[in-house]
Amino acid sequence: MWSLIKWLVMRLSIVRWIFKLLGLAAFLPIALLLKAFGLPLLIVLAVLALPVLFVLFLFGLPIFLVLLAGGLALGVLFAVLAFGLVALKIAIFVVLPIWLVWKLLSWIFRGRNGGVARQDPATGADAA
Repeated sequence: MWSLIKWLVMRLSIVRWIFKLLGLAAFLPIALLLKAFGLPLLIVLAVLALPVLFVLFLFGLPIFLVLLAGGLALGVLFAVLAFGLVALKIAIFVVLPIWLVWKLLSWIFRGRNGGVARQDPATGADAA
C-alpha cells in the first residue's frame, strides 16, 4: 500500500515538475520582452510625469494627493501612448500598404507623358 502511495506521489511530482519547466519556457520570452520594452517605457512615462509632481509639491499639496495626481498623470500618459501605438500599428499594417499599392498602380498606369494630355501649340488641339 505504501509503495503504491509513494509511486503515485512520485508520478504526480514528476508531472508537476514538467509543467513548471514548460511554463518557465513559455513565460521566459514574455518576461524578456517586458523587460526590454516595458522598463524603458515606464522610464519615459515617469520622466513625463515628474514635472507634474514637482509643480504639485511647489503648491504645497499633501504628499498623498501629489502621489495620487502623479499616478493619475502616469496612467493617462500610458493610456495615450497605448492608444497611439494601436493607431500606429493600424497605420503601418493597413494604411501604408494600401497607400503604397495605390502609388505603385498610379505610377504604372499614368502613361508615357505623366498622365497629362499635351496640346499642340500650332493647332490648339490635343496631340494624340
